[in-house]
Amino acid sequence: MPESVGFAKLLKRWLLGLFVACALAVGLYALLTKSDETPLRAAGQGQNPQATRTVPVLTAAAKTGDIGVYLNGLGSVTPLNTVTVRSRVDGQLMQVRFKEGQLVHSGDLLAEIDARPFHVQLSQVEGQMARDRSQLKNAQLDLERYRGLLSQGFIPKQQLDTQEALVRQLEGMVQTDQAQIDNAKLQITYSRITAPITGRIGLRLVDQGNLVRTNDANGLLVITQLQPITVIFTIAEDSLPAVMNKLKAGEPLAVEAFDREQKRKLATGTLLTVDNQIDPNTGTVRLKAVFPNDDSELFPNQFVNARLLLDVKRETTVVPSAAVQRGPKGTFVYVVNADQTVGVRQVTVGVSHGEDSSIDQGLAPEELVVVDGTEKLREGTKVDVRNPGAESSPGTDQPAQGAEKARKGKRS
Repeated sequence: MPESVGFAKLLKRWLLGLFVACALAVGLYALLTKSDETPLRAAGQGQNPQATRTVPVLTAAAKTGDIGVYLNGLGSVTPLNTVTVRSRVDGQLMQVRFKEGQLVHSGDLLAEIDARPFHVQLSQVEGQMARDRSQLKNAQLDLERYRGLLSQGFIPKQQLDTQEALVRQLEGMVQTDQAQIDNAKLQITYSRITAPITGRIGLRLVDQGNLVRTNDANGLLVITQLQPITVIFTIAEDSLPAVMNKLKAGEPLAVEAFDREQKRKLATGTLLTVDNQIDPNTGTVRLKAVFPNDDSELFPNQFVNARLLLDVKRETTVVPSAAVQRGPKGTFVYVVNADQTVGVRQVTVGVSHGEDSSIDQGLAPEELVVVDGTEKLREGTKVDVRNPGAESSPGTDQPAQGAEKARKGKRS
């Protein structure tokens, strides 16, 4: 019985202590909550806290201008002509008249093959032709005599016919001799190897002194035409009808070639033609553009990013692409108001090219949009415009004046 009384007293004290601790915790929480709400109510009776602080931003004014409609594709540089120069006669390579990497013109002497065997052959067939011509001349004289004797009845007709056949035989032999002479002269001409096209020579494939043959697979050298040069690139098949309409109308389409990182423009050319079939595996079609390549920026088999100018949108509203934001409701921009706050403006983006984007709906020219610092902005956030080269202070009214002029022009 005494033990039961002691346990009841202990339980009562424990419950009383727990009640006091809970009361203190509730009171402390209420005090802290009240102290936190007091500045908020003093700041604006439940307004967005973002509206009470100033956020530094960079802005740009929407402008009216032209922007190109481009089709982009991956491509490679392909020369118009590539020739592997081979010897057309068998013999020893006596002279190499070119340097590796040299630019040559059509008809320039590149190498010489030993032509002495062909000169000997030429002398031989020339002597044979002289003999056959003498025999032909003698046979022709006998034919004239036989014709006179036949008219006087001293020889039979068969003897005259035999002489005529001999003359024709000797005439054929002279023609054969002439063909052999022409062939020997041609071999001598082939022993001097000249450039068939204008272009750049690659690495030498055969050294001087080697024996070369007409059936050598590698040849002596390779010449590649660099000016002009072409680029073959691909575009999506959905874009093909628009390109074909331009070509049918006879409009020249400009093509620009950029480097692998699309930062440096290498050359500008024009579209030459379109392939005659679509690749079913990739859903793309190949296009070929030609470039003058006067500065030799394009090199055979070089990888490039090709950009085809399909059309130009004129007198449209253009803003920096960095100003365009994307959210659950679509694309929008932050517009600087007259009171140095920003508003969220839903816009319809047209064409994007490089660092610029066209706005079809939702924005007027001369309105200021935020291009940097958007991650801290909300509707109604107060901003401090700090554009490079311009005065920046919380009280400046230049952005507000620009926005106000734009709104007045829009209302009018």
